[in-house]
Amino acid sequence: MHSNAEIISRLSAAIATIHQEPVPQTVLPADEALTHARKSIQQHLPSTGLGLEETIRHLQHDIAPGFNAGSRSPNYYGFVTGGVTQAAALADNLVTAYDQNVQVHLPKETVATNIEDAALSLLCELLKLDPSQWPHRIFTTGATSSNTVGLACAREYVITEASAHKSGTTNSIGELGIVRALRNAGIDEIQIVTTVPHSSLIKAASILGLGRTSVKDVSLKDSPHKFDMPRLEKLLEQPGSASIIAISASEVNTGLFATSGLEEMQQFRKLADTYGAWIHVDGAFGIFGRVLTSPAHQPIIDASAGLELADSITGDGHKLLNVPYDCGFFFSKHREIAPRVFGNPNAAYLSTGPASDNIASPLNIGMENSRRFRALPVYASLTAYGSDGYRDMLERQIELSRAVAEYLEDSEHYELLAKVGDSREIAMNNIYMIVLFRAKNEVLNKELVNKIKDSKKIYLSGTAWEGKPACRFAVSNWQADVKRDLPIIKQVLEDVINT
Repeated sequence: MHSNAEIISRLSAAIATIHQEPVPQTVLPADEALTHARKSIQQHLPSTGLGLEETIRHLQHDIAPGFNAGSRSPNYYGFVTGGVTQAAALADNLVTAYDQNVQVHLPKETVATNIEDAALSLLCELLKLDPSQWPHRIFTTGATSSNTVGLACAREYVITEASAHKSGTTNSIGELGIVRALRNAGIDEIQIVTTVPHSSLIKAASILGLGRTSVKDVSLKDSPHKFDMPRLEKLLEQPGSASIIAISASEVNTGLFATSGLEEMQQFRKLADTYGAWIHVDGAFGIFGRVLTSPAHQPIIDASAGLELADSITGDGHKLLNVPYDCGFFFSKHREIAPRVFGNPNAAYLSTGPASDNIASPLNIGMENSRRFRALPVYASLTAYGSDGYRDMLERQIELSRAVAEYLEDSEHYELLAKVGDSREIAMNNIYMIVLFRAKNEVLNKELVNKIKDSKKIYLSGTAWEGKPACRFAVSNWQADVKRDLPIIKQVLEDVINT
């Protein structure tokens, strides 16, 4: 057996070695590696274990080569998968070594909850949000859990608002259940009004008993990421309905934002205050646009302006924050709602005792009781690189995305999709970190994604646009480098045309 100190020392050395090695240009494993990895997987529990040394060898040489285009590689453009910064990688291994369950605030026994609170506060600062205005903040497993937490708080709020108008009494779904609370409030339905909703939002609606049909798309016909404001207000004023306005800060398929300036968010805030609605921002990766400062990124800066006017904001750390899976985060202005929804009663052994620092036990403000210490990689990465470091990461990602878009726009073989505006300059300035395209040759287009992946040089994901197959670059790795990566991308796309 090895002590924690010995394990940490070995892990530190291994991580340092990994990041010193040049990243291979071929990021997809060969067929032989996949076959070997599958055959090597232990199918039955051995009576005598392999032992630590042999298990390390097994994982490194048999199993790891079978992973599909690891997200550490900058040539991975599938989905929106960040990499893992060096600081976050080390911290994540410390998390495993010490195996903290960050559920109860125990200020006399551990600093784990202090670190989580600090990490969330630092993250607020990175995103230009005043931490004091977001007292309900917590780490989650990702978009689905963050959106579930957000809609659960929103559901409680809108019922409370409706009840106050009707009878002046407090009416809690957390206490009474959704059927009784709706009846007491005189509400027939809770609706979620949004544009191009992410699947996790719809899933969250199902989990919470609101139903998938409660999600109502109020998109403009010609700009599906934007709100039809007259339709929105008509739904908000509908008798017998309580409403949650869900705003996408960078829609997942195209990267386009639902808002384009502070004035639009102010309009949403006015409508929400008028009709007792809750504003929830799904900022999975768009919220990071708030770190930008350069005039070259002004459309993105404008699109992420005013998001601080929302009631709740969610985001994914395992995307542009470049910390390990699984890590999401949730911010809300309404801390008083959290224990009404998530309070963990009747468990004397989980009592925290009196605390004077105003840090809530996570199990009383979020879904999980058992929680991995996912705050530590966030804390490590934020303190290692700071706001300037994260701005540099995002600027490089945007630079590569726009360079790819320019290449596609000039190509006689490919078509750049989901363009904004009526000029090349406007279109390019609105590219964030997702690039949607297809081949002009319809036959090739049907096989384009597979042909690109078959190159074994880059990995991207397939999608659809206007009913036809399309390809989607999502540039989200901290190692993005336009000088190194763009020639590889161009060469692959040209080889696909010429073969």
